[in-house]
Formats: sequence, structure tokens, C-alpha cells
Amino acid sequence: MSQSNVVNGYQIQKLQDGQWWLVGHDGEAVAGPLPSEAMAREVAAVFEDTAAPRPRSDRKS
Repeated sequence: MSQSNVVNGYQIQKLQDGQWWLVGHDGEAVAGPLPSEAMAREVAAVFEDTAAPRPRSDRKS
């Protein structure tokens, strides 16, 4: 991780693969890879991470 900054609560980081990623507060990469820091900043500005959907019950009555 050579560089890091924050946009919309997400860190913009250039990881070892040379690509840019959005990283959450827990250190998990949530979006990427992106080819440029500018693109990563644009994505972060509008990115909304949502929780996974709850499993459906397959009960048939």
C-alpha cells in the first residue's frame, strides 16, 4: 500500500497489484480494481456498500 486517501468514508489505496481499490474501514477491499486514482475517487464518491440480502425461506405451505 503505497498511497492512501479517504473519499466518502472509503480509503483509496494502490495495492501491490498496482491497481486502485476502495477499502472499507475494516480493511476489506470493497470495489476494484480500478486503473487510476481519479476513477477510484469518482467511484468512491457515489459508492454505497449494502449488506448482503437475507436468505429467503423456501417454506411452501
